[in-house]
Amino acid sequence: MGSLTALLYGGLLAYLGGWYLGYWTGNFSLLLFVLTLVTLAYWLAERFHFAPRRAQAASTLEARDASRRQQLADKGIAKVDGNVEQAKEQLLMQPWWLDWTAGLFPVILAVFLLRSFLFEPFKIPSGSMIPTLLVGDLILVNKFHYGVRLPVINKKIIDNNDPQRGDVMVFRYPKDTSIDYIKRVVALPGDEVSFRAQQLYLNGAAVPMVQKPPPGFYDEDSRRYFAEFTEKLGDKEHSILVNPQSQPFYGPDSQIAFPFRENCRYSAEGVTCKVPAGHYFLMGDNRDNSQDSRFWGFVPDQNIVGRAFFVWMNFGNFKRIGPFH
Repeated sequence: MGSLTALLYGGLLAYLGGWYLGYWTGNFSLLLFVLTLVTLAYWLAERFHFAPRRAQAASTLEARDASRRQQLADKGIAKVDGNVEQAKEQLLMQPWWLDWTAGLFPVILAVFLLRSFLFEPFKIPSGSMIPTLLVGDLILVNKFHYGVRLPVINKKIIDNNDPQRGDVMVFRYPKDTSIDYIKRVVALPGDEVSFRAQQLYLNGAAVPMVQKPPPGFYDEDSRRYFAEFTEKLGDKEHSILVNPQSQPFYGPDSQIAFPFRENCRYSAEGVTCKVPAGHYFLMGDNRDNSQDSRFWGFVPDQNIVGRAFFVWMNFGNFKRIGPFH
């Protein structure tokens, strides 16, 4: 068993190393699920086979020692060499391969359940959600807000809240579901959404947008100020960055392809889409620097991961810690 355990750990290290070096794409949910099953198997084997066998061996040793001491006492020998307690401890001790598998099962199970059904941490990798979220923000995502989903296959088994306009949502990227994206929900199923001349419209009405007083948002990486606006979706206000003089380039119309592409119309002024049932239209708050539904289409309900709500750490700026909208 020790050799098998060493082989399993070797495979795990090779998988993680290849993932880190970019040789293949990892799936942490699947990895955690497999680790839970493997350590569970070791835990069951330890509880119902290995531990009882070690306890039986220790009991046998203790009985034999007691019998030997009794025989020597019958012959008048009271002082007997040997420390049976130390030998019992050696027999009862878990071998390393059980300590590093069965011993880790409760911890891995707790992490698996917490991450799958309650809260999951994410790191913001890009600036598409500036100014709401900055590169390097470590955030928490509520996994049950939109319903309880089975891990790995992401199938919803219990309904909860429906996504609302203005929610910051983590979802599996429709073009590659192994990648998680984060954007803001701007349109719900049945909505007609437009983004024309840097202005967002919902069902024919302009979404309220007010520019904040100068100098605007200061980006430390580029050391520049950007025009910052307050936008209101429903009853939720949030900040966005937009350059009124800029105009997104969507590429040749023939190259814009995604499911329900026929629901969208592209022009030099912008894009207008009718959101199909069971889908959502999401955009980044950094409107001029966000690859979102304008470019790759709608997000289906089955791709939803959860609702982002809290920055729990930013090692470059501790003031970032706290809830956000």
